[in-house]
Amino acid sequence: MIDPKVLRTDPDRVRRSQALRGASVELVDELLAADEARRASIASFERLRAEQKNIGKDVARAQGEEKAALIARTQQLAADVKAAQADADAAGNRFDELMAQVGNLVIDGVPEGGEDDGVVIETVGTPRDFAAEGFEPKDHLELGELHGAIDMERGAKISGSRFYVLTGVGAQLEIALLNLAMTKAAEWGFTPMIPPALVRPSAMEGTGFLGQAAQDVYHLPADDLYLVGTSEVALAAYHSDEILDANTLPRRYVAYSPCFRREAGSHGKDTRGIFRVHWFDKVEMFIHCDPADAEEWHQKLLGYEKDFLNALEVPFQVLDVASGDLGLSAARKYDCYAWLPTQNRYREVTSTSNCTEFQARRLGIRGRFDDGVRPVATLNGTLCAMTRIIIMLLENHQQADGSVYVPEALRPYLGGRDRL
Repeated sequence: MIDPKVLRTDPDRVRRSQALRGASVELVDELLAADEARRASIASFERLRAEQKNIGKDVARAQGEEKAALIARTQQLAADVKAAQADADAAGNRFDELMAQVGNLVIDGVPEGGEDDGVVIETVGTPRDFAAEGFEPKDHLELGELHGAIDMERGAKISGSRFYVLTGVGAQLEIALLNLAMTKAAEWGFTPMIPPALVRPSAMEGTGFLGQAAQDVYHLPADDLYLVGTSEVALAAYHSDEILDANTLPRRYVAYSPCFRREAGSHGKDTRGIFRVHWFDKVEMFIHCDPADAEEWHQKLLGYEKDFLNALEVPFQVLDVASGDLGLSAARKYDCYAWLPTQNRYREVTSTSNCTEFQARRLGIRGRFDDGVRPVATLNGTLCAMTRIIIMLLENHQQADGSVYVPEALRPYLGGRDRL
């Protein structure tokens, strides 16, 4: 959540941020009123509670009618204190409910607009000219079936639409990508992790995935657990309700996990192949750091993502995501879009978000700094979303004879093969 002090001292900043997100500006006024009511109810409770404590001493010293009157007052105060406590709790719950709806404060300089208004800030590599090479490129599913790498029919038989099975070289390719990604991340100083894919509601709520993204989340009601859509959730909650020593920051983690998404609202979109599916595996980077260092770490995470895509020899663009397309927790986000030959356009393959102190406040993650104990900052970055990277490798590196070139960086993890 945002810092309540900012709400009270600079509500216009919160209003601007909400407007940039295309979210409710009126919510800010509701919050201010709820905050005032909450503080007033707390003050009333504390005043009555103090009187209740003091009157106990008077009762002990009083006699006769005075004592009887004080006892009656004590009984009345007990009821008043109980009612005041209930009012304070209700006002606090209302404030918390409204605060949970406010998105992180958008960082100055983020492009304004919606999903189609992200700004391309860099283009890396040049798409191949297949026409000049004398052949029409096949799409990833045709190539996957040709090589016995992707089985959509049996994936649907097992689990339904938007499921798949990676077979043979397809499975080997994912394992190779996993090894390359985890090796690189370890070289960059990240601690490898394999966290649970099932998390408690507090973890999902704390990372901001039960708000606007709730429709995409799988819930197991019998256990009250959620299937994660990204290991960001587990890595953020890993230090929930902890105080981290400043000299141990930044904490750098990289996790491999399955990810599950309903893809609500995507009916009819990307129905062919494995681009938009209900389950995929992913390698995710995560940072806990001093808020003063958050923007620097955001650039580093983007640099790692670019390094990985460069190692795979895939053309891509970097987008500064527009304010209206940010998730609830992100104050700024960069996406990498790789070139997809058969669609003749760039498609999203990675993203990295600076969540500033937003998630840490919700999860109770603080640091012990020279100026006191205060929330840390959290950042996340996708290193390798397996299905989409497999798509890009198959399509960008296909050859006229149907074989697929293997980038040099992947060869050690595929038995030295330079072709599939």
